[in-house]
Amino acid sequence: MITIKSTREIELMREAGKILAEVHERLGEMVKPGVTTWEIDKKGEELIRKHGCIPSFLNYNGYPASICCSVNDEVVHGIPSKKRILKEGDIISLDAGVICKGYHSDAARTWAVGKISPEAQKLIDETKECFFKALAVCTAGHHLNEIGAAVEDHASLFGYGVVRELVGHGIGTSLHEDPEVANFRQHKKGPLLQAGMTLAVEPMINMGTHEVRWCDDNWTVVSKDGSMSAHYENTIVITDGEPEILSLTR
Repeated sequence: MITIKSTREIELMREAGKILAEVHERLGEMVKPGVTTWEIDKKGEELIRKHGCIPSFLNYNGYPASICCSVNDEVVHGIPSKKRILKEGDIISLDAGVICKGYHSDAARTWAVGKISPEAQKLIDETKECFFKALAVCTAGHHLNEIGAAVEDHASLFGYGVVRELVGHGIGTSLHEDPEVANFRQHKKGPLLQAGMTLAVEPMINMGTHEVRWCDDNWTVVSKDGSMSAHYENTIVITDGEPEILSLTR
């Protein structure tokens, strides 16, 4: 069931989103050659708890960390490790969530590690642009599945693969609520978007094939052909006018 949030609930989610945006900015400053994904995770948890919040991901369905750290061909859910040391030319997607006063916010960013190839930077930039193309149809009166169509239409301009086995979602008092928010075109229009809906819109884009596989740790998802993958996500609220991004400070 899709829930419509009250003004009070949206304000609480706005607070959660502001904190999460600040966490992402701080973590982005850490990303450089020689840093381990374990260090990023520990700093992320420290920052979240410093704000009096709880990491959404820690122990969620057994996930063992607070920040998903996915490097290069890892699409999502990479598990932080002291052995995973970032090196020049890598890209890393950081996915994080916070629980603030009972309400979740969820966001992801992909960062360059030092100097990266023009192709990798293009992937990062266009994945972010996929989100903003989707945001343009996130207004009351549009239909849910227009979001995925907007993402796929943009990604296809560059020959990228849009991950189909993982999708965005509703969000609120639970990290994952109805509806599922696909990043690809579908035959049905889906539900009508209404003011008060809160969604995590999160394009996951591969440089090569859209196909993915799960690793032996049962969490990490990688592109099937080993191509780089980027991820950009924000928590948004549908309004009677322009949508509001809750997890972005600038």
